[in-house]
Order: sequence, then structure tokens, then C-alpha cells
Amino acid sequence: MMTEVKVLYWSKKTLAVELKISLCEIVVNEVNFVRKCIATDTSQYDLWGKLVCTNFKISFITDDSMPLQKFHYKNLLLGEHDVPLTCIEQIVTVNDTKRKQKVLGPNQKLKFNPTELIIYCKDFRIVRFRFDEAGPESAKKVCLAIAHYSQPTDLQLLFAFEYVGEIYHNPAKKVNGIDPGGGGGIGIASGQQTPLFETYSDWDREIKRTGASEWRVCSVNEGYMISTCLPEYFVVPSSLADQDLKLYSYSFIGRRMPLWSWNHPNGSALVRMANIKDVLQQRRIDQRICNAITRSHPLRSDVYKSDLDKCLPNIQEIQAAHIKLKQLCVNEPFDETEEKWLSSLENTRWLEYIRAFLKHSAELVYMMECKHVSVVLQEEEGRDLSCLAASLIQVMLDPYFRTIVGFQSLIQKEWVMAGYQFLDRCNHLKRSDKESPLFLMFLDCVWQLLEQYPAAFEFSEVYLTILHDSARISLFGTFLFNCPHQRVKESTEFAISKNIQLGDEKGLRFPCVWDWSLQFTSQDRLLFHNPLYIGKSTPSVHNGALRTFKRSKKNYSSTLRGVPPALKNGIINEQEFLPRRNSLILKLKPDFFQPAEGQSHSMEQYFRDWFAKPVDLHGVILPHLSGTQIKLWKLCYFRWVPETQISHGGSITAFHRVSLLADEVDMLNRNLRQCKSNSSLQGHCLELDQSRMYFRANGLNDTSAAPDFLSSSFPFSPVGNLCRRSILGTPLSKFLSGAKIWLSTETLANED
Repeated sequence: MMTEVKVLYWSKKTLAVELKISLCEIVVNEVNFVRKCIATDTSQYDLWGKLVCTNFKISFITDDSMPLQKFHYKNLLLGEHDVPLTCIEQIVTVNDTKRKQKVLGPNQKLKFNPTELIIYCKDFRIVRFRFDEAGPESAKKVCLAIAHYSQPTDLQLLFAFEYVGEIYHNPAKKVNGIDPGGGGGIGIASGQQTPLFETYSDWDREIKRTGASEWRVCSVNEGYMISTCLPEYFVVPSSLADQDLKLYSYSFIGRRMPLWSWNHPNGSALVRMANIKDVLQQRRIDQRICNAITRSHPLRSDVYKSDLDKCLPNIQEIQAAHIKLKQLCVNEPFDETEEKWLSSLENTRWLEYIRAFLKHSAELVYMMECKHVSVVLQEEEGRDLSCLAASLIQVMLDPYFRTIVGFQSLIQKEWVMAGYQFLDRCNHLKRSDKESPLFLMFLDCVWQLLEQYPAAFEFSEVYLTILHDSARISLFGTFLFNCPHQRVKESTEFAISKNIQLGDEKGLRFPCVWDWSLQFTSQDRLLFHNPLYIGKSTPSVHNGALRTFKRSKKNYSSTLRGVPPALKNGIINEQEFLPRRNSLILKLKPDFFQPAEGQSHSMEQYFRDWFAKPVDLHGVILPHLSGTQIKLWKLCYFRWVPETQISHGGSITAFHRVSLLADEVDMLNRNLRQCKSNSSLQGHCLELDQSRMYFRANGLNDTSAAPDFLSSSFPFSPVGNLCRRSILGTPLSKFLSGAKIWLSTETLANED
């Protein structure tokens, strides 16, 4: 039997080379002679190696060559077969002989020796290991170690605390050569710093950028004296005094007073607000707040209030849709559900909820853009649905938030600092009953807009997918906490327990996810760039002088945006605007807000006029909402599913060719600049010589073939991570009396 197994030996020296060990990362358990299952009906393509559990991730180390060519894109923190502990959703152990399986929780006992380990991941990946040749006790110990370290009982047990504590004790140590928490991270292309909105000055700059002259930065919550779920600094109407804010704060749920988010150039403001719990004072305080917002408008326009709890699905409904989507994309065999797959997708209601958020946000864009009124987003606590709606409205209205740095600043402002409960909603500690994927839904909504208006966004769908993955890495403090105050409180307590001197700092400074150099090389970060993006201006040299000129948008508009099918000679058929399913102007359900009859007609006319004109890539963008135009985000949800893999296919083929074309255009521009520039511009030309594209042209009219590693899952490497469902030797199908379906988490949860 042993002759059939590739015998692997590891020394500590070899382990240090092959296992990516970060600072403070400790190997807590390991087992040799493990088989990772990746093939369909045979084990000949499976990988043999060592399974290692650290206090940060699980790693599989193998010397086996992959059956297909490896892809060269790498994460500096994670190996190709690594899974961060906070990305693990459920751990299932199986014993063939006893026909048993068990979902492992923390501090649980395992009464049988596992022959198989199945790890369900939050990124829709399923990883499977066999212990046929491994020592039974070693296999049991590593399974228990993974269960224990992936489900910590306390926030301070997450890896980020251990890491940042070591940094404070040893300042010379850095992760990948970068200091933690030093700032917001440098923008990929522009060199701009991402504002974190932790300081007075960041908010003040945003007020000036948007021209919100009648609004001011308020410091009444310094030291979190008023509310622990608000940032220390936020923006309020200038007419509201600090004393009034302190008085009114007691009437709001969570003391979450109205928060300014953004100002339209016409003076309309976007404001978020929790419900007023004091029924007796509700009318008076509400009127006072609305009057202050009205006075902050140059036209003294009215305030429009949108009750998001009545207009949009709640977090429980979104979580239920996400679970159904995951079961459909991962648990169900595609060959058996192909005929009913689209109807099954519809039944998850995931795309329906995506459409609901886009639709409602577009209607509020109309209120601000066309009606010139300020919009107040009201929600019970003001820290869930309003995060998503406020962010979408700003992406549609402000082209700055469609750049990389702008988008990162938007997430900092509307999610991180505004108190979105990442710890609970992402369920980092695996014991929250408040889990809900709102942040993923937001990224999905943005992807829908990116798919419809590719030239309007600086970032690519790869960037959005990696951002989703980064929320599951426990090194970054950005997505670990429920609010800024929790970061300060928990990290201060940790610093005291570890005898760390903080000085004037408010809590420990964790690594920031926007420091992308922590995870990726400068070359790989180029994948974040969208080659179709049309920037606002492009450097040009004319008569030896450097100047900028605006690129014409009309030449690109008709081909880059989705043109309504009924558009003929610039006129849209009336038939196109009859009430139809999923139409943007379709009459809303009774539980959605119903505008007045005259306003409804005005709204329909606004959407008619907007869709009839060429799109302004640096102005307002509105979503197409018909059934065929809201799509499933395949790169995010399907990248580990073997049946969906297309070698040399998928959207990457267009991405590759457009990148080469964009690089050729840059080459021509550089050549022109070099011909026309004088010696004083030599340095500038050298700076421009750096390509923004990951795929670069070998020369003008480059006709080279696409690289062999391209597939529909690019840039992710699914070869060793495909979740095959029918693997020879596994007992899973036997447990279901011959049913050819993957075990659901619900089935396993009740087994022992």
C-alpha cells in the first residue's frame, strides 16, 4: 500500500520555506500524508502533502505538481491552498467505517478518528482532505485544533491583536516591510492617501470637496461621550448647536443623531438618521432636525424622508437569500439542476433584493438631482440598510466615488466610521445570531453598475472580489469591529493586559486593508485597474508645455452603456415604458414608498429623459433593472465550482485584449510625449512610462495569444481549490441513501 503513496518528509527548515509564516504566526498542529481531493471520479490528480493549522490560517503544503499550469498571481499573506481562520464557516469530520459525521465546534470532543475533513468557507469554497495514510490521532488533533482556533470565544483572540501587540513590543518588525495602521493606504494609481475619517480634518476636507457650506464638523462626541456607536467627529447642520445635539441625542435609538453623508452641487444633502424612540418628543425633535436641514439648503428646499425599514428587505431576509444562494452555487450538482437552475436562482430572491436596493437608490437620486430636495435615510438603528443605500446613492451621483481612492474613502465614511457592525454581521466569532451579508450585497450592487457602465469605474471586478475576500482576513482592523469605539475599547484593554504603552494614541493601530502592498506586489495590484475606464483628464504635451485636456465622452457613450432595446433614432417606443416586471419606473408595491401622482409622473419622465441621452461618464449613472440586466456575479460566486470553469473563456478574454489595447494606446502617447517634450519634461515622461495594465503589449499591433493560465476564474487559481462533489472513496453519498447531492449544513448540523 505504501508504494502507492508518495512519501513526504518535512523538516522545520523546509517548513519555514514552504509555509508562509507571518509575524506572530504560530504552528499549533500539523499532520503528514494528507490527500487534498481535487479530481472528479479518480484520486490520481489529488495532491499529497502536509496539513498545518496556525493561529492565523490553515495551510496545505505539497510538493506535487499541479495537473494544470500554475498561475503566477500571489497573495503575500496566503498561499495557494491557504484558508484564513476567519474565512471558515463550518468544519465537518467524517469517519468512513463508522458511517459518522460531525460538525465540530470549539472545545468539543471527537469520539471517532476522522478519515475525512470538509471545510466550508465563507467565500463559497469547499476544501476536502483525506487522512487515509495519516496517523489517526494526528488527524484528530489537527481537526480539533482547526475547530478551536477558527471559532475564538473572545474578540481579543483574533490574530490581529496578537500581531499588533508584537509590533508595539518590537517596532522594527513589519509585515511585508510595511508599518501597520500608519494611514489609509496609498491609492493604486494616483498616489493619493485614502482618508480614514478618524480626524476632524478629514471631515472638513469632505465638506469643502462637496461644497457643503452650511454644514460643520461636530466634535461633541469626542471621547465617545455621547454615543459609543458614532464616530468621534461627524457633520451636522451649522444651525444646530452642540448643546442642542447633546439634548436631542437621548431621544434617538443608540443616541445616533442625524449624520451628514454627502452634498449635491445643487445644495441637496444626504443624511442618515436612527429612529426617535421618545414618542412624546418625536414630532418636535423631528421638526427641529428637518428645519435645520432645510436651512442648510441654499434654496431652503423641503426634506424628503425615506423609511428604509418599510422600503427595503431586512437583514434577516437578506441572510436567508444568501444561504439559499450559497446552497444553489455550491451544494447543488449542476448536472442535476441545469433545467431548473434559473428558476432556483430566482427563488433565492438574492437578485430581487439587489434590484430593490438599486431601484430605491435610483429613486432617491431623482429626489436629490431633479427635485433639489435633501434626503434623510431613516432606519431603526441607522447602521445597516442606510450604509448600503447611502453608499449606492453616492456612487451613482459622484464620480469621485467611482475611483479607487474615492471608493475606499466611501467605505471608510459610510461603513467603518458610521458603525456598521462588521464583527456581528460577518460573524467573525462564529456565535452571532445577527449575521447578514450586507457588505457583500453592496459590492454586488456596485458590480452591477460596473458591468453596465464599465468606462465609468476606475476599479475592476477583481478589485471588488478581493475586497470581499479581505473582509475575511483577521489581520486587518478595518473590518473587525462593530464601531470605532469598540476598536479603541478592546485594543486599550488588550494593551493594558500586555503592558503596551499607548502614549497619546487612542487604542492600538491595526493594519489597514487599504495598504494593499501588505497583500500584493505592485505588479499584481495592477489587476485592480479597469482598462475601460475613461479618466476625467489625461496629461498632454503641447508646444513643450504640459497641460490636461478632457477626453470626449460622446464618442464612447453609445457603445459602452447598455442601450435600451427600443431605442430607435434617439426615440424610445412608448411600449418600452408600459408597466412591466422589474422596470425602474414600475409601480411600487404597497410596502414601498409611493410618491404622489404628479411626482410619480415627473419621476418617470426624468428616467425617460436620462436613458434617452448619451451617458455622462463623469455625471449621474442610473441602473438598468430589467430581468436580463441584473446578473449573477459569477467571478465571486462561481470561481471554485468546476462545472463553471471555462479555459481561455469568460470575461477575462475581453479584459486581456482591452488591457493590451489600452497599453498600446499608452505606448503611443508616451512616444508622442517623448518626441514633443523638451529636457525639462524628461522626468515626467519617465514617470508616465509605467504602464497601468497588468497585461502589457509587446509592441504596437500585438497579436500574441492569451496566456495558458487564463480561465473564467482569473485571477484566482482554482485548480487546487475546486470543490468536486463526487470523489472516489468518500462516504458522503452513502449517508444520504444514494442521493447524489452534496451534504447541506442543515443536514450535518443534526448529526453526530
